[in-house]
Amino acid sequence: MPPAAASSIIRAGAGTARCVAQPSQVPVVASFSTTASRPKFTKARRLFRAWERADGRVFRRHAGEKPSYLPSRRREDDTDKPFPLNPYFKSARVLDERAREVVWEKIMRDGETIKAVSAEFGIDIRRVAAIVRLKEVEKDWIAKNKPLAKPYAKAVLSMLPTHRINPNQSNEPFEAINELHVHPYTMQQIFWPTSESRHFTREDAAEAFHPTLLSADKRVPHPELIQMEREVEQGRPLWDASERFKQAVMESERRAAEKQVAKTIHEEKKTTRVNTERFEFRFKQFNSENVGLKGRSRSVVGWRYGTPHDDRSKGHQIKIPTSVP
Repeated sequence: MPPAAASSIIRAGAGTARCVAQPSQVPVVASFSTTASRPKFTKARRLFRAWERADGRVFRRHAGEKPSYLPSRRREDDTDKPFPLNPYFKSARVLDERAREVVWEKIMRDGETIKAVSAEFGIDIRRVAAIVRLKEVEKDWIAKNKPLAKPYAKAVLSMLPTHRINPNQSNEPFEAINELHVHPYTMQQIFWPTSESRHFTREDAAEAFHPTLLSADKRVPHPELIQMEREVEQGRPLWDASERFKQAVMESERRAAEKQVAKTIHEEKKTTRVNTERFEFRFKQFNSENVGLKGRSRSVVGWRYGTPHDDRSKGHQIKIPTSVP
């Protein structure tokens, strides 16, 4: 029998499949291995595995209430620095569950104002309002027996630096509450000539940027705190100034609530609602020709996308005032 036409069986050792040679008309199938390939670890991966078996064993499971970040080479506190190679980045603190509960109780049960609670604990007004809204949703879900992701929230809070609040004693401020946000009117360059003997105040600076722009003392979130500090500096007792501050913030929030209600009523009068089975259509009267003197009126569509300031453009623009008030 010719060797090409004969069939032969090739036997191999362990881990190798049998290969049956067919006649010459059929292509020969090569043998293949069934053993698992050896993983190829890089040097960085081998070093990581060695560190994980030695010093990194303590990071496999989180223990304690504080976050356990990787230590840096510098001998300093690493509780708020999650990246060892970037010591300038610090993880921001968050309010723990008890602190948020205290904020909710102060406002919803004790009847205190948002500004008063914000000033007492050093928490931003917007954060206080968000805490109250989310706590109300949580209380509603608990009343309706809806499941809450408590294990997930507990795990996340254990990995972040938290801030605690003790309502029975003075607390460290959580964040800056009277920071002034940059107004778009102040983003332009202005050369405003004035005499050296003139006392240029914040009111004058605001008027130089725009006639309707309020000064920094009036645009801060807590202008009542500034007034309270001025009264204390003038000799008023601290407890009296604090009571006057609480009355002032209560009056401020009352006026803001009345203004919001009036605005809502005015918008409802201008809106025509048409209810269908799936949607509610709202129609308002709109004049597309009313764009103002410069074509950037707030009452038109797309007023946010107007031309930018030309204070840095080169040309014939006169940037220095031609008259001194």
